[in-house]
Amino acid sequence: MLHKLIESRLQIAVAAALPGAAVGTVLVRPCPDPKFGDYQTNALMALAKERKLNPRAFAADIAARLDLGNLCAKVEVAGPGFLNFHLQPAAIVRALQGAISSERLFYQPAATPRTVVVDFSSPNVAKPMHVGHIRSTILGDCLARTLRLLGHRVITDNHLGDWGTQFGKLIVGWKHHLDAAALVRDPVAEMERLYRWVNQASGTDPAVLEAARQELVKLQDGDAENLGIWRQMQALSQHQFDTVYGRLGVRFDHTLGESFYNPRLKGVVEDLIARGIARESEGAQVVFFDDDSELKNHPAIVQKSDGAANYATTDLATLAYRIETWHPDEIIYVTDGRQQLHFKQIFAALHRWRPEARVTLAHVWFGSILGGDGKPFKTRSGDTIKLADLLDEAEERALRVVTEKSPDLPEAERREIARVIGLGAIKYQDLLPNRQSDYVFQWDKMLALNGNTAPYLQYAYTRIRSIFRKLADSGGGAGSAGDTTALELAAPPEFRLARHLLNFGLTLETVAAEYRPNYLCNYLYELAGHFTDFYENCPVLKADEPARSHRLALCDLTARVLKQGLDALGIETPERM
Repeated sequence: MLHKLIESRLQIAVAAALPGAAVGTVLVRPCPDPKFGDYQTNALMALAKERKLNPRAFAADIAARLDLGNLCAKVEVAGPGFLNFHLQPAAIVRALQGAISSERLFYQPAATPRTVVVDFSSPNVAKPMHVGHIRSTILGDCLARTLRLLGHRVITDNHLGDWGTQFGKLIVGWKHHLDAAALVRDPVAEMERLYRWVNQASGTDPAVLEAARQELVKLQDGDAENLGIWRQMQALSQHQFDTVYGRLGVRFDHTLGESFYNPRLKGVVEDLIARGIARESEGAQVVFFDDDSELKNHPAIVQKSDGAANYATTDLATLAYRIETWHPDEIIYVTDGRQQLHFKQIFAALHRWRPEARVTLAHVWFGSILGGDGKPFKTRSGDTIKLADLLDEAEERALRVVTEKSPDLPEAERREIARVIGLGAIKYQDLLPNRQSDYVFQWDKMLALNGNTAPYLQYAYTRIRSIFRKLADSGGGAGSAGDTTALELAAPPEFRLARHLLNFGLTLETVAAEYRPNYLCNYLYELAGHFTDFYENCPVLKADEPARSHRLALCDLTARVLKQGLDALGIETPERM
């Protein structure tokens, strides 16, 4: 990775000029405008200002100390103290040749791998997964994939909502109003119906509410019948979850729901009280944050006045378990933005409760999915959209597009392509915006074969694969790029494509560091654009040797980066469309 080599030598030069300086902050990034160079650093200005040095003069001093002869054609001081780095063509070629013969495309595994727990999706037992679960599921899966690709040890945990007051109502419904035939046809729909019925009835009939409370107490006390019903609800729900996750290609290392931590809750509260972190307030046990200006007026209840635990108690018990069991360097929670205050409270409480725990806690929050009317995305009747129904519609709409474009393909192949395109389109539309922004769900836009969409990128990949099929048909060998031991680049589009390929690893690192898959989406979209420019201006199969082999190598590298980049997003790539 050329930027890493430049960055390393830059940090050595800064350390020599300023002993004791925090060289870890001296980073190299791609130039926003290619006309100024390939890479750039702006970190020298802050270091100069800290020491009351002239930033431009300091930058010039560092440039003079740098030994980048085999990497850069020139290093320029720009503006108030930027350093711009212009790569040598030979350095670009060496990087390409290294990637041609490597499984790793322009990235290296982390020098110090970290253990990272990613908590995402978290649906509720006895309820259907709906459109609201898609952002957490897709974003969490993408972050886990990217971190794994970079060599980190990733542990994914689906923290199911499988415990709590709703199960008292569900058990009342199960015992007195269950439709056994409906349970066989659609278990989750029947459980949802039971909950709605009892919930509505308990609002007007105190006897129903009391019956639900008693059933909950029996469940919590280990009553065999109620535990059996609860376990059946879990199993039926898990089947639904597994079906949806299977379609999305999402997997979890662990599925430890709220119930798993129930035996630990009493001990958590007792320990918080014993350490003076929680104290009594109006009968409840509360953690106050008197020294935190942001949370001072937002204390966290860890035990309600009736002695019951709540989400805060469970989340603290979960954190303690993860720290003790997996010893993570980082724990990432992927939830919607409405839970920001909750996680600020939990993280602050943990740091007081377990100050020795050296773990980074991150709440990766996201905005809402909106309909065309700017309101939360729902069905025309105003109901919440079930996730399985959304995936079905995506595949059906994609099938119409595929059939229109390629009517001669066998139906089974068209359906498989439609599955890949439809599900990929949903995922990409969700990952493309800044995750903290709301976005409008648009079927036509997300399935378009032009613009910044998954089908456009998938088509770019299949377009390259078709080049190699033509090569094979002409007797040139399937997938072979020929002799690239003396790879040469000559035309400007070749260099633009090559330079963009070099930044794949840097993009992956930025996605992992800032939890923003949209960086990777935009990188891949720009890559497809550079490839189009290259392909339209630089003949490949019709070129004479050795240019033909060198351009085939560029085609192959581009296809591999597109495929691996889309895979990091959780998106499959068809061989033809």
